[in-house]
Amino acid sequence: MTHTLILYSTVDGQTRKICERIKARCEAAGEQVTMADIAEADVLLAAADKVLVGASIRYGKHRPTLFEFAARHGAALGSKINGFFTVNVVARKSEKNTPETNPYMQKFLQLSQWQPQQLGVFAGKIDYPRYGLFDRTMIRFIMWITKGPTDIKGTFEFTDWDKVDDFADTFAARKAP
Repeated sequence: MTHTLILYSTVDGQTRKICERIKARCEAAGEQVTMADIAEADVLLAAADKVLVGASIRYGKHRPTLFEFAARHGAALGSKINGFFTVNVVARKSEKNTPETNPYMQKFLQLSQWQPQQLGVFAGKIDYPRYGLFDRTMIRFIMWITKGPTDIKGTFEFTDWDKVDDFADTFAARKAP
C-alpha cells in the first residue's frame, strides 16, 4: 500500500481544509495517508512514498517554515513522488489561478530549492468576522485595491472544490516506477 504524507502550512485553516479533502480522495484511491503540519514533517518524511505540501499566502508571502522545509528536505522530496499547491485569494481571478499565471507560485518556484513534480493553485477564503482588527483592516484594504469583497461582516470562500478534487485524483493516480 502506498503511504502518502500530506503536509500543510496554514494561517486561518483553509489550506488544512483543502488538505483534508485531498486526503479523503487519496484514501478512496487506496492510499494510506498521514496529514500533519509542516513543522512536524521531519519525523514523518522518511516513511512516505509520496509527499504533497499545501501552503497559504498571507500578505504576499508563504510562511518561512515552507522554505526551511524545502531547503532541508529537497533531496528526500526529489526521491519521492511529490507535489505542491499554494492557496491564495489572488487565485480567485481566472487569469491568476494556474501555476503558470499565479504570482505566488512563480515566486515560490524562484525562491525554493525544491521544484515539485505536480503543481496546483487554489483560491482561498476571506473570513472577516474571525480576523482581529489589524488583519481585518489590512485584508479589507487589499481587497479594496484588488476589487475584492470588502464587507467586514461577510465570509467569502473562493475555493473551487471540483478543481481540488481533480488535483487530488491526479496526485493519487501517480505511482512510483
